[in-house]
Amino acid sequence: MSIIGFADDLRTARAEQIIAKINAGAGPGTMLFYTAPQPAKGAAITTQTLLGTVTFSEPAGSVVDGELTFDVIADDASADADGPAVWVRVLNGDGGFVMDMPVTDTNGTGPVKMPSTQIYAGGTIHVASAVLTEGNI
Repeated sequence: MSIIGFADDLRTARAEQIIAKINAGAGPGTMLFYTAPQPAKGAAITTQTLLGTVTFSEPAGSVVDGELTFDVIADDASADADGPAVWVRVLNGDGGFVMDMPVTDTNGTGPVKMPSTQIYAGGTIHVASAVLTEGNI
């Protein structure tokens, strides 16, 4: 099987572009949690339920060797709705689309990890960790 192998400095530059996009805007970026199905990249929300929103630190994180590690992400202390968190939409400080990512519990392999993906209205949404690794394809 053939793969595209990026140079380490290119992996780092790609991850730095992502963090710069999240940090852009008047305020901190946000991560919105939704139920399934995850739409096409940046597509309109249709039947998905917004469960709640957490807020990135400013700056949102740092990059080392192609790995973007998000700094502390402020909890949503009062979730909007009940449901299983399946994916998140990341917006910059002006509300502009940055990316969509899957969500898993702490045992999963997704970039956004939560203690539990089941969200309850009025409950806390907490991100245990969020790491995005720019890899080779």
